[in-house]
This record gives sequence, structure tokens and C-alpha cells, in this order.
Amino acid sequence: MRVSYGLPTHRVDCGEEFLAPGAIGELAAAAEAAGFGAVYTTDHPFPGNDWLAHGGHHALDPLVALSFAAAATSTVLLHTNLFVLAYRNPFLAAKGIATLDVLSGGRTVVGLGAGYLEPEFEALGAPFAERNDRMDEALAALEAAWTGESVTFEGTGYRAPGNTMLPRPRQRPRPPLWIGGNSRRAIRRAVESADGWCPFPNPGKFAARTRTAPLETAADLAVALDYAREHAAQVGRSSPLTVCFIPEGLSMGARPVDDARVVASIRELEAIGVEWVSVALPGDTRDAQLVAIEAFGRTVLSVV
Repeated sequence: MRVSYGLPTHRVDCGEEFLAPGAIGELAAAAEAAGFGAVYTTDHPFPGNDWLAHGGHHALDPLVALSFAAAATSTVLLHTNLFVLAYRNPFLAAKGIATLDVLSGGRTVVGLGAGYLEPEFEALGAPFAERNDRMDEALAALEAAWTGESVTFEGTGYRAPGNTMLPRPRQRPRPPLWIGGNSRRAIRRAVESADGWCPFPNPGKFAARTRTAPLETAADLAVALDYAREHAAQVGRSSPLTVCFIPEGLSMGARPVDDARVVASIRELEAIGVEWVSVALPGDTRDAQLVAIEAFGRTVLSVV
């Protein structure tokens, strides 16, 4: 099992603890040394005030933050978790992702989501109701741009009449794409157009807020994975689908990690075909995060 560590790029409320020069690089280097397989960032360029007032958060730009992580490391993967493709012109997104992949030596893992915060879509000029169709279209636009060949492409609100993007990503034919979301449409998108799927635990009471299907247990995930395999057989996909999930035993708050529960959960997930998990660790200061990273490496990564 490989583990992706959540860089605290959403903790802008902590000021210089995580925003000072060198902070992101120091945490990424510590995660690499502890044995994490990747470091990840989230994506909220311009969140609405109501969401912020009810538990939401700001975030650093994901590709810029990951470039600082890349500069301080050499092997750990750089994981967007998740990059909201429907917020952006896909050719600008393709350029940023390709740049990160080239300059990092081919270490980018592109987690992509459709998004769910309507006020953020509105502020960014992106139609919320069309986000799923726009995401499917944007995936095709990314693929076209990353060929390095001349592109003729008619998109929704944009058009390439004959354009070329260089450099190509270092990874060929492109960086791995992991599709986020719990819905059957997200599963089909992952199977048909991507390399991986990254659902997340979603109690039924939050399903309306996050605008995706409930998914509460490893058993629920196993059912969804059966659907993914059935769909893969229907569309003729033979390559395996990388799956990334969040284990039990973690808290978004200050509570310590329940090491035994995390290990047990990881083993349960591994048994149903999950290859990656993503974790966010407690700690409101850089020193506290560094302690949590070292402890997780010693008590969890060393045994899974």
C-alpha cells in the first residue's frame, strides 16, 4: 500500500507556519524521508463565504504549491487531490500540469474532480450545471494538447483552430489521471478515460452537500469496485484501475491518529483492491506536522 500525505496548504489560517518560504518544501522532504509515496494538495481558488463560514477552507494554488514540494524532493510523487478541471480552460490546465511534470522529472499524479461548490463556479465564470459535461470535454482537450502535435478542437467557450503545446509532459503518453467522485458517472469516467479512481468516505447525511453518492464503508467501496470492473469489461478495458481511498482512524481536527485503526483499515482496503490511501495529519504548526509525519512513518508506513 502506498500513502499520499496531505500538505497543509489549506491551513492559510495558520499564517507563517505553513506559508513562510521553505515551509512546504520542508514538509514534503520530511514526508519523502518518512516513506510516503506522494504529497497532495487540494484546490479552492475562490470559495464562497457561506461555505467558509460552515467549515470550508481556503487553499494555496495546487500546482504552485506542488512546484515548491518538487524542488525540495527527488522521488515523492506530486498529487493533485483534487484539481477541479471544470473551473479552468483545459489548455491552461494542460500547460500548468505539463510544466510541473517536466520540471519535477515526471512525478505528477493528476487527481481531477468535477467540483461541487456552486458559488465558486459562479465567481470563476464556469457554468455549474454543465460541470460534468465540461469535465469530460476537458479530458479530451488535455489528451490532445499533451500530444505535442497540432490541435484542432472545438470546445464549450473555447476553440483551438490549429495550436501546439510544448513541452509535452515528461511521462508518456501523459501523467496518470485519477478521477475523483463517488457517483457511477465518476466511476465510468475513470474506467473510460483515466488510470485511477479516488472516491472518498461520504456519509449519507453529507451527500447533498458534496453532490456525490454516499460511501461509508469498505463494503460500500467493494460494491462500487464491482461496478467498475463490470463497466471495464463492457467497454473492453483490460488495464487495472488504480484506486485511492481514505482509511479510517484519521481526523480532520486535532485528535491524534489512531494508528491501530489506520493499519487495520488499510489492510481491509488492500484486500478489496485499493493500492493507495491519502491521509491528512493533525498539527496546527510546522513542528507538529513534522512530528506527525515522522510518527506515521514509524508506526504505520513501516508495517503496511
